[in-house]
Amino acid sequence: MRQHASVLHLDLDAFYASVEQRDKPSLRGKPVIVGGIGGRGVVATASYEARKYGVHSAMSTREARSRCPHAAFLYPRFPAYRETSERVMGLLRSISPLVEPLSLDEAFVDLEQSDLDDLGVASVTAFAEDLRRRVHDVTEGLTASVGVGTSKFIAKVASDLEKPDGLVVVGPGTERDLLRPMRVKVIPGVGPATDERLRRAGIHTVADLESVSLDELVRLVGKAHGSSLFQLARADDDRPVVADQETKSVSVESTYDTDLTDATVMEGLVTRQAREVAERLQKHGLSGRTVTLKVRLYDFTTLSRSSTLPSPTDATATVGRLARALLTELVGSGATAGGVRLLGVGVSGLADWIQEDLFGESDAVAEVAELPEPAAPLRRRPEWAPGMDVVHEEHGRGWVWGSGRGVVTVRFETAATPAGPVRSFAADDAALSAWTPPGT
Repeated sequence: MRQHASVLHLDLDAFYASVEQRDKPSLRGKPVIVGGIGGRGVVATASYEARKYGVHSAMSTREARSRCPHAAFLYPRFPAYRETSERVMGLLRSISPLVEPLSLDEAFVDLEQSDLDDLGVASVTAFAEDLRRRVHDVTEGLTASVGVGTSKFIAKVASDLEKPDGLVVVGPGTERDLLRPMRVKVIPGVGPATDERLRRAGIHTVADLESVSLDELVRLVGKAHGSSLFQLARADDDRPVVADQETKSVSVESTYDTDLTDATVMEGLVTRQAREVAERLQKHGLSGRTVTLKVRLYDFTTLSRSSTLPSPTDATATVGRLARALLTELVGSGATAGGVRLLGVGVSGLADWIQEDLFGESDAVAEVAELPEPAAPLRRRPEWAPGMDVVHEEHGRGWVWGSGRGVVTVRFETAATPAGPVRSFAADDAALSAWTPPGT
């Protein structure tokens, strides 16, 4: 354990939805839901205004609409999210050479490698406050929740305590006092199934967990999981902050608050992850031969399935097709029946070239977090997807408010303008086109 609170965890609040609210002034302060918008879509992120209605990530879009029908439902704009993430990660790397990104919106920072001369609680708190201000500035208005502690575990717990836009610094020696009153679900790996197993044994809080012997925990939840719980209940975590290394694979994974059991929902999530992986490959001029699906079950068992191509690819449709096939195999075997708490898609065996049209498919057929009817061919993503950036020769820049039956409706506004007017056009209006930020 470290002698100082020198591990910082930064988490951008409701990241995708916050970027949308930043770039669309008319949506500020209103519920925004990002993900697949069709009947088989899946929520990627919900703004805090939408969360008040019980909407959360990995929920089906159908249920989200029933809970919050007045929300703005938008397709993801990954280029905008990546560009904003790169600004934040660049800021963090200017602070310390040891930055460990966990996703586009989350990272650990090792402050022992920073220019901070004093790692006392007061100094670190002032530093973290200034960092949150700088994040707000560099992202043009986004907020971040920050936690600082003597370990990754404590820093992550701390950053969750006062969301959104919060800061908690846990001083050395106070970690156990912080954890003891908390529910056991605060510990990584304690999902609904493990929580229920511990509850039946009379273990409700971290204090209860701390009083249980290692042998008893191993009996209750297995050797690996039991050992981890035993250590973390005592705030014992010596994992180092690991900086970016040479890229050997590109992957995306997410842990979900509620165990997933619906195969359709899981397919939607895997499809969205496959698209994001492919976009990262394309951005960096990479391709890969091996597509891997990672699944962590309700009992913390981790399963991995891979499929290797004869030649490398960066095609969204190909990565998605293979990832879904691997998921179908696992679901069909019954392995996921008890619930899934983590899904991930990765591509490895990287190269700097591709073989075009490996399966004669076009990226245009891949859905974002949305699936076709069973046994139906993949549908094209709508040409005018709600939320997408557009520009009109006369009215300037805006975003798609809605479309259908040959008509597209656009709200003309940007992050730098007031909430703008709404205009409707024929879907084939030659004056209207998609807008892409320079350099993307």
